[in-house]
Amino acid sequence: MQKIISAEVMRELDRLTVESCATPSLFLMEAAASGALDVIVARLKADVADRSFLIFCGAGNNGGDGAGLARALVRRGARRVDVVLLGSIERTRGDARINFEIVQKLAMLDARITFREFTDEDEARLTKDLFINHDVIVDALFGTGLSRPASGIHHRVINLINEQSRPREERRHDSPAAHNAHIATRPALIVALDLPSGLFADDAVPSGACVRADLTVTFTAPKLANVLPPAARFNGELVIVSVGTPDALLASADSQTFVTEARDVRAWLKRTRYVPGSYKNSHGHALIVAGSRDMNGAPVLCADAAHIAGAGLVTVATPHSAHSAVSSRVHAEVMVAALEDSSDGTINTLALPRVAELSERATVIAVGSGLSSSNEETTEFVRRVVHQAKIPVLLDADALNAVAPFDGEVRPINNAPLILTPHEGEMRRLMNTHEKDALANRVQAARDFAVQHKVILVLKGERVIIAAPDGKVFINPFGNPATGTAGTGDTLAGIITGFLAQEFAREEHLEKSTDAEFRIEAAVQATVAAVYVASLAADFAARETGMRAMRASDIRTQLSRAFCTLDPDGETL
Repeated sequence: MQKIISAEVMRELDRLTVESCATPSLFLMEAAASGALDVIVARLKADVADRSFLIFCGAGNNGGDGAGLARALVRRGARRVDVVLLGSIERTRGDARINFEIVQKLAMLDARITFREFTDEDEARLTKDLFINHDVIVDALFGTGLSRPASGIHHRVINLINEQSRPREERRHDSPAAHNAHIATRPALIVALDLPSGLFADDAVPSGACVRADLTVTFTAPKLANVLPPAARFNGELVIVSVGTPDALLASADSQTFVTEARDVRAWLKRTRYVPGSYKNSHGHALIVAGSRDMNGAPVLCADAAHIAGAGLVTVATPHSAHSAVSSRVHAEVMVAALEDSSDGTINTLALPRVAELSERATVIAVGSGLSSSNEETTEFVRRVVHQAKIPVLLDADALNAVAPFDGEVRPINNAPLILTPHEGEMRRLMNTHEKDALANRVQAARDFAVQHKVILVLKGERVIIAAPDGKVFINPFGNPATGTAGTGDTLAGIITGFLAQEFAREEHLEKSTDAEFRIEAAVQATVAAVYVASLAADFAARETGMRAMRASDIRTQLSRAFCTLDPDGETL
């Protein structure tokens, strides 16, 4: 897991790095510049010798990073490097000033680099002409140092940078004069250092003008605005570069918010590999209680996803009125059991003994997909299923409505993990609020709810957030707009259920079956891994079919590709 660090903690980490490692602070700036250069070269897929760069620098340390990058580019043989300082060197200080003075002197000696200063009085001189024939534009205006919306000359530069990122198709409609200002055959690559300027490091909601970057190189650790939408949409591709902060310092940093990394998911997949001697029971039995007469597709999506996600056995328990439709459409390997239902085709409490019987052979229970919450009997059924469970329980869709507003009293009898997977509307119902601001800070809202009610919360959205009872929050780095279509929630619930089945089938859980803390931590790890894999599969599906045509079932079909991408050695003979 990669810690997400606040701007204040980042400044403290830099200070401690300088003190504990006896490292001059200028070295950190040089390391940032060198790391950014390596990332840019990798993105260009070529050296910089035939490329032209335009670097906008603010007067602070982010601008100093930009000046250091300019020097590194010249050393690397860049064809042209133009550095624009918004301010005057006389009003800068510290390491940033040292770098600006070096660049200013270098510009007097080397024709490949220029250095210009623009103060607020020079705003009118900032025109599109500055951008002609540049391959890469670097934003080094503010970084994490911004505390109010950009204004004046900075606001103008941000808008001018964003003009350069417009697709060529849009530029074709410009006037001849405007067209001549965009002579380049392709839009310039927009690179932001640390954070696109205009964003506040610790806020996911942009305020005012913000640079729309194609690539953001952030230093040491990501900041909230790097990873959480809508701010994260301005980052483009995000790459994290180390500037030499010791791992021990980063590990001790004050943060309980993380972004999931491929290595975390790979470790989980390795732990649960199919190995010689594996058989169906060694990978768990998922029991999915779902469906109703009028909603019989949801349990199919959920069960098939659990099956392809790797569960050794999957059983769907569905009302009599839905049994035929479900059994005819679900994977042949999935077992289907019929439950007592009401006259309207929904499950009622008469089905409880049968569910209890089925759960004796199960590793995890998922309740909700297509269940319908219009019937009071169904609501009572859901609550009693949770109360009588001795194994992890996942509640999704209408099962969430059955326990809303959530008071924390509905939970398995032996404190087995309880996983809730709401979208934002369901989350508000669980919180018993209609206020949209209740989820303005999604990370904090998810954390508070999980801690208060001792549940694992999977808050769905553009970036899925997983909150644990101990206060840790994990932000999933993938996802695309097509995952908001019908059935994707059922598919995600099935994938998480399949992962939980595999996790709790491990022999280690037999030895620690009474250790509630161990079980919750294991459930969190499985859930985090499942969400990551599901989102990666969704991105693969979107690339394969296009987002408009993508269906929930396409995510399931791409799970194999996601597994083989993350753990090729474990998935092939």
